Order: sequence, then C-alpha cells, then structure tokens
Amino acid sequence: MATYTIPVAVGVLLGVTARLYMLRTDYRQYPTYPHGRIIHIALGVIASLVGAVVIPSILKPDWTAVTFLGLAAQQFREVRNMERNMLQQLDSMELVPRGVSYIEGIAQVFEGRNYLVMFTSLVVTFVAIQTSLWWALVAGIIMFFINGRLMSGKLLGQIADIREGKIVINGSNLYVDDIYIMNVGLRADQDVIREHGVGVVITPKSPGSLITIANLGQRQAILHDVSSIHGVYRDSGEPALTPLAKRNMQSGQLGVFLLPEEKDKNKVLTTVKYVPVLDSAVRLPQEAKVNQRTKGAR
Repeated sequence: MATYTIPVAVGVLLGVTARLYMLRTDYRQYPTYPHGRIIHIALGVIASLVGAVVIPSILKPDWTAVTFLGLAAQQFREVRNMERNMLQQLDSMELVPRGVSYIEGIAQVFEGRNYLVMFTSLVVTFVAIQTSLWWALVAGIIMFFINGRLMSGKLLGQIADIREGKIVINGSNLYVDDIYIMNVGLRADQDVIREHGVGVVITPKSPGSLITIANLGQRQAILHDVSSIHGVYRDSGEPALTPLAKRNMQSGQLGVFLLPEEKDKNKVLTTVKYVPVLDSAVRLPQEAKVNQRTKGAR
C-alpha cells in the first residue's frame, strides 16, 4: 500500500483544494464565517480521503474498503438534512424568508459538492497511479473546470425579460403597472410605499419559464435575494410593508413589489436578473408527449 501513498496524498490535496474553491460565503452569509466554513472544509477532507482510497482499494484488491463509499454517501445525506433543518430554523428570524424551495436547493448543493470533491480525488488518484504526478495535476485542473461548470446554474435573467414597473396606488389598491399586488389601507403605509417602493415586471421567454416564475418558491427567492442585498424598509408586524410578487393571469407576467433600503432601481433590476433559478421550480412542459407533434402529422 506504500506504493500508493503519494498518489493518494495528491488526490486528497487536490480534492480539498476543489472544496475550498467551491466554498464561498456570499451575500447570503452562508456558510457562516468561520464556524460554518470549518464544518464544510472538514467534510471536504473526509470526502477527499474516501475518493482517494477507492482506486488503491480496488487495485489491491480490498473490497471491504470500498464499502466505505456507501457509508460516506449516507453521511453526506445527513449533511443535507442538517443544512435543511438549520436553515429552516434560521428562516423564521428573517424579515423576508428564503422559503422552503430555496432552502432545499441550498441543502442539495452542499450535498452535491461533497460528491464532486470525492470524484475529483478519485480521478486525480487514478491518473497519478496510471501515469505520473504531472498528468494528475493536469487532471485536477480539468476537474476544477468541470466542477465550476456543474456548480453554476441558470439565472432568472436568462429565462425572462426584466424591467422596471410603475408603482401605482389607486385608492387602497397597490399595483405594479396593471398587476394587482395587495390592499394597503393606511395612509402612512401608502406614503412609505410611494417613497421607498420599487416595482419590477418579469416577462417569461418561453412556456417553461412561465411556469418557473409562477412557482411560489421561485418568487420567494426573488424577494429574499433583493432584500438580502439591498435591505428591506420594514420591521416585524407590518404586513402592509411586506414585499410581494403576484401574477398577471392573462399575460403570465410577474409583478414584484419591493421595499429596498437602498432605492437604486438599476441595482435592484440587476440583482433580480442574477437570482438563481431553483431546481424545484424548473418545468419542461414542452417535453411532454401531449405537447409534441406526432411524427408524420401535418
């Protein structure tokens, strides 16, 4: 087994490096710094070790060691459950919550990145054993590009057109353009909305994106991201000052009412464009057989 010491060490090193590359604390402030990062780095080390020893175990052969893959997969599923439970507890303290769909997406990402780390270590170790350390480094760099590709998803601006909408208060009714948002009865709340409110209209580019932006989880992700980056001009116990997103049932457009602390409309529109499209909100109705023309039909 001493023959495989250097390849395994290189595989572990590049695997941990890949986890550090994929570990980013952004505007969502998650994972927290430093304790949340320490947890995920430690799990990345474990994933790297597991991935790196798979190839030597097969070549020896030591099939008992391969069973650790199953144990590792179970452990990473527990990581997903841990992330989900913790974020759901924290979500109750947010002025604008993430929502269940957003939390599930974050938990899924953290589980998936551990598998990417494991696969990176496995590939690098295999190449180091079969060829040389230099080719192993090349394989590691290639895996970095693959990981970067896999960890990036679609953005809202890619599936929909986003523009500013006009905030209109007609009596006690609040509209973004012609899309009804809610009833605001108090004059003081109306004055706050006129001063700080920002409207956004999101127009889907395809039937699939229409269903995606209609998803309640996707709507909540939009509201949370803008509120996280630009703040929200409200406090608890003020339902009339709650950011909301409502559909125009005829056109399929989504009207979004926001109350950012920083009322810079261009920045708000840019933020909305960069909201991630949630996996749970993606639908492909055009792929259904009922929506596809039968071959040979005229």
